[in-house]
Amino acid sequence: MQDMLHFFNTTALADLGLQSGIMVLIGLIFIALGIVKNYEPLLLVPIGFGIVLGNISLGGGVYEDGSVMKYIYFGVTSGVFPPLIFLGIGAMTDFSTLIANPKLILLGAAAQFGIFATFIGAKLLGFDILEAGAIGIIGGADGPTSIFLSSKLAPHLVGPIAIAAYSYMALVPIIQPPIIRLLTTKKERLIRMRPPRVISKSTKILFPVIGFIVTALIAPGGKILLGMLFFGNILKESGVTDRLAESARHALIDIVTVLLGLAVGASTQADYFLTPQSLMIFALGAFSFCIATAAGVLFAKLMNLLLKEKINPMIGAAGVSAVPDSARVVHHLGQVHDKKNFLLMHAMAPNVAGVIGSAVAAGVLLGILGS
Repeated sequence: MQDMLHFFNTTALADLGLQSGIMVLIGLIFIALGIVKNYEPLLLVPIGFGIVLGNISLGGGVYEDGSVMKYIYFGVTSGVFPPLIFLGIGAMTDFSTLIANPKLILLGAAAQFGIFATFIGAKLLGFDILEAGAIGIIGGADGPTSIFLSSKLAPHLVGPIAIAAYSYMALVPIIQPPIIRLLTTKKERLIRMRPPRVISKSTKILFPVIGFIVTALIAPGGKILLGMLFFGNILKESGVTDRLAESARHALIDIVTVLLGLAVGASTQADYFLTPQSLMIFALGAFSFCIATAAGVLFAKLMNLLLKEKINPMIGAAGVSAVPDSARVVHHLGQVHDKKNFLLMHAMAPNVAGVIGSAVAAGVLLGILGS
């Protein structure tokens, strides 16, 4: 009996309390959502498995000396992984629609209102100003940017902020449609937009160069993210670095996504994750995502008051930087009402503008709060 008791005490079961069990269940739900519902499986499966891994363990989990997870997690806390993901995103992004219709960048900017609304909300709930800045960036619906900024301003909140950001990114198909339907009429949802004009190769090459210079001058705090994004796009558009672009948008981003998801999930030990503070972060994340979606749609409606050629206000919802899921949601809603209404290419313009906008907003917050 003593031997059996000694064996039991050496297992993780002896250390698995109620809170750890809850976190394991949450991890399994994430895995199920990724596999069964196909909600962002490339994110939710690694994060979900990481949550299980981090909560079935003795000692310090990812923080335990000598653990490989500690070294992988350094890529999160040091802000190494997010810029590498931006490099891959840049290498797979086509800015043609945005270049063809530059006024749509305003929709990406409008959706960033969720960031500053959440920043104010976090401050009112008692978070200090650095924590509020880190939490606010969840409103951009951009996981890598959220991790990047929180690692600089509030490293102790990286886990909850990252989980909240990626969770709401995965739930885009559930969260956004009711908001879009509430704020638009059927007549507005039926608006068709003309196909964008063809963009020359030279313009596609010049855009990332000029785009980086302009945005880096405005928000130097975000120049690493912006630089990687636009550098990846140059690799794609130049036509002479196809091998590098291919590696960036496939092998590199896949490797970093696996490591990032697993490390973020494993950092969510129950003893500091299941706290009132973390629950408030999740509530603020939901609030910010709804505000960002609504702001994009409402600003599109405002633009229509001034434009002769109307835009479909649903594409404003794609101003959040959940690429490309928000654009797909808008396209699907357009197809529900009119099978011949193709909104995907139009929605991608504010969608990629949202990626740029969230990085600029992170740079502004880092420059103001981090100095």
